[in-house]
Amino acid sequence: MPRRVSLPGASELFRPTQPVEPAPTSSPGHAIPTPEQRNGGESSGVESSGGESNGGGAEGLATRAPGRGSGRVRHDEKITVYVSSDELVALEQARLTLRAEHGMAVDRGRIVREAISAAIADLARRGADSDLVRRLASP
Repeated sequence: MPRRVSLPGASELFRPTQPVEPAPTSSPGHAIPTPEQRNGGESSGVESSGGESNGGGAEGLATRAPGRGSGRVRHDEKITVYVSSDELVALEQARLTLRAEHGMAVDRGRIVREAISAAIADLARRGADSDLVRRLASP
């Protein structure tokens, strides 16, 4: 019996980062609705449009569609954000709500990136009247 541990290969460790549409089940009563079907023909915003450029800074985010994060792509930069336990629980509850009530399987990072994008777009659009300025100015 060999004492060496068998490790998975690179193809098993690294998965594609582009969103993959779930395949509908074969049973007719359990078909998975598409995002357009769930939202009455409107796109849900779960998929990334793939062709958009990832501009840097507030200008780059403001030139894209308002309130759109970078989606599920490889990110080269990383920041660390400290949150309270209540904020972390609220973030996790939001993630679970998105999954249970809206059929969106997203991670916490994706939610945070979308929130950052929405806040920066609002700041670029409304300036001093933005929610970000108002919230940061209040004690």
